[in-house]
Amino acid sequence: MEDETRADGTYLSRRRVLAAGSSLAAAGLAGCTGGAVSGDNDENSGSGENADSEDGPVAVASFFSFYDFARKIAKDTPVTVKNLIPTGLHGHGWEPDASVTRDIIEADAFIHVGKDFQPWADRAIQTLKDDDVDTQLINVREGVELVELAASLDRDEEGVGEGRGKDPHFWLDPQRAKTSVDNITEGLVELAPDHEETFRDNASTYKTDVLDRIDQDYQDIFDRASRDVVQLAAHNAFQYIGVRYGVEMRPLVVNLAASGDVKPSDITEAKQVISDNDIKYIGAGVFETRKPAKQLIAETAVEAYYPVTPYAGVRKDWVENNWGYEEIAYKINMPTFEVVLGNKSPAEAGYDGWDSEWRNFE
Repeated sequence: MEDETRADGTYLSRRRVLAAGSSLAAAGLAGCTGGAVSGDNDENSGSGENADSEDGPVAVASFFSFYDFARKIAKDTPVTVKNLIPTGLHGHGWEPDASVTRDIIEADAFIHVGKDFQPWADRAIQTLKDDDVDTQLINVREGVELVELAASLDRDEEGVGEGRGKDPHFWLDPQRAKTSVDNITEGLVELAPDHEETFRDNASTYKTDVLDRIDQDYQDIFDRASRDVVQLAAHNAFQYIGVRYGVEMRPLVVNLAASGDVKPSDITEAKQVISDNDIKYIGAGVFETRKPAKQLIAETAVEAYYPVTPYAGVRKDWVENNWGYEEIAYKINMPTFEVVLGNKSPAEAGYDGWDSEWRNFE
């Protein structure tokens, strides 16, 4: 189905054609059913700054990080970018209801993380193919060099990529994240070729001014550290930071999904790491249960836990403050790494009030 232009020259997107009377938006919806919450997340959507409405093309994203990259690339164009993940939920392990597949069908482009990472997204893509829907697919993982899953702690997991033996969390490495920015840029150029120059300028600026700067500042944090082991009461999502900056990331939940179980042996091993490395502070996943972190505080010399996140979800206050990948890096992850590595005391890290807000947060 092609996009159309009205006689008055305004843009009529394929989703408006569908909404005007086609039954296609109702087809194939069973491919994405599940015991889930709705995809209703208007507070999480965003667009190019010049878009006063959705008369231009709409791209929907299956993951917060790439929604954020896309909205920065689409700045000052008519392209609207929306995040499909509801506020407060983690982007890996979530199962949406059928309304999200409808959102994808009605969108002009679907930005996704590649095969085997989000099963619901894989099913939605299959629905598009089965029903011959021409929503453009933008795979952010195309051409990204993934590390072997053996570099992480659980070698029994399938992972993603060829042979499903790769760790999927590449975007935590700012340099690998730049490849996803390039992939999104090419997709948006195909979607709205009249705005190619703006897309490419925005992408180049973002890679240089944001991702390169984050990379340099992360490197400085880890270069200053006297400790090269970090204990996290979080799932196995941080290995790319370890690989990039030469630090051993010890996740408490060795599964790739945030919903993985904590086994008694995991707690025992974490206790040993804490004891061997004289660890006073640990990181805990913002969108994961804090129960194991509290257990480690109760049963070890750990004094407190502080927040880490693999940029896979956002809290309501982050949305209200328009935080993206950059802001989360500087206001959440970096202060915590400064503390858990012993570079700074909690009172010295982060913004004013960071310690009191995030120390043993609920």
